[in-house]
Amino acid sequence: MDTVTLGSTCITVNKSGFGALPIQRISQAEAVRLVRMAYESGIDFYDTARWYTDSEAKLGEAFDGIREKVIIATKTGAVDVESFWRDLETSLKNLRTDYVDIYQFHNPPFCPKPGDESGGLYEAALEAKRQGKIRHIGITSHRLSVARKAIESGLYETLQFPFCYLSGEKELELVAASKKANMGFIAMKSLSGGLITNSAAAYAFAAQFDNVVPIWGIQRENELREFLSYIDTPPVLTDELRAFIAKDRTELSGEFCRGCGYCMPCPAGIEIFTCARMSLLIRRFPVATQITPERQAKMKKIEDCLKCGQCASRCPYGLDTPTLLEKNYEDYKRILAGEVSVS
Repeated sequence: MDTVTLGSTCITVNKSGFGALPIQRISQAEAVRLVRMAYESGIDFYDTARWYTDSEAKLGEAFDGIREKVIIATKTGAVDVESFWRDLETSLKNLRTDYVDIYQFHNPPFCPKPGDESGGLYEAALEAKRQGKIRHIGITSHRLSVARKAIESGLYETLQFPFCYLSGEKELELVAASKKANMGFIAMKSLSGGLITNSAAAYAFAAQFDNVVPIWGIQRENELREFLSYIDTPPVLTDELRAFIAKDRTELSGEFCRGCGYCMPCPAGIEIFTCARMSLLIRRFPVATQITPERQAKMKKIEDCLKCGQCASRCPYGLDTPTLLEKNYEDYKRILAGEVSVS
C-alpha cells in the first residue's frame, strides 16, 4: 500500500484521498454507502468544505462511531473572525466530531497572517488549535502567488493546490518547495476537472512525489472501485503511460478551463465551468452526452454574455473567459451542424 506523510503534521494516509465535493450531488444514503465502502477498503483521508453544501453532514453520518479511524480535512471561506468561528462550529456539528484534523482556509485572495488586514483570521485558527478544535492549519489555493506566500510564511502545515500530469514547471516548483518546507501537499484537480480520463496514468504520475496525496472526486461506485483497485496494485509509470501522458499534454496544452468554478456565478446565467471547456469535453467523452437538449440550452446561453468581465477577473488562471466562451460556442455550433466531426 502506498502511503504519504503530510509534512510536519506527521499524518500518514493512503496515497488515494477521497474528495468529497461530488457527494453533494447524490443522496444521503448513497453518499454514506460509498464513503463507508471507501473506508472499509483502506481509504483513510477525506477532504470536504463548508461550501460543499451537505457534504460535511454526509461524512458525519458515514463516520459516526469510527471518527478516530479517519483523517478529515475541511475548509472555511470566512473573511472575518466571526464567520470563521461560525463556520468551524457548523463543521464540527455536521461532521459529528469535536475536532477537525486539518482545517484549511478555502482559496483566500491573500495569504492570512498574524496582524494582517483580515482582522485576525490566522489568530482565530491558532486559538481554535489551542482549544483542540482543529489539529493542523492548512490553506487551499488556485493562485500561485498565494501558494508561494503560504509556503514561505512557515505558518501552514499543508497546502492544497491543483496538481496533475498537465501541470507545468511552476506547479512542480511548488511541490518541491513544500517538501523542502516540510509542508504536506494535497493535490486537488488530479483529474483536471474530468479532462483526464486515464486514472492509472494520473495515479502513477502523482506517485512519483512522496509528499503529495491526490484527492479524487468520487460520486459513483465504479469510480470508487477504480481507485480502490490501486491500493493493492498501485499503477507505475511505464513507458506506455508516459506516452499516454505526453499525448494528453500535447492535446491539452495552452489555455483551457479547468472547471474550478471560481468564475461563478455568472450574471447572465451561463454555466461557465461547463461551457468554456465544451470543445474538450465533447472530444473526450461520448458525443451523445454533450449534445443533449439540456447541454445545447446551456451553450446557447453564451449568446446572453454581457461582456462584463467578472468571470475573467475572478479566474485564478488568468483566462480571457469571454473569448474562451465564444470560441467554444462557435466550435459547438459547427459540430451540431455537421461541419466538424468529433467521432
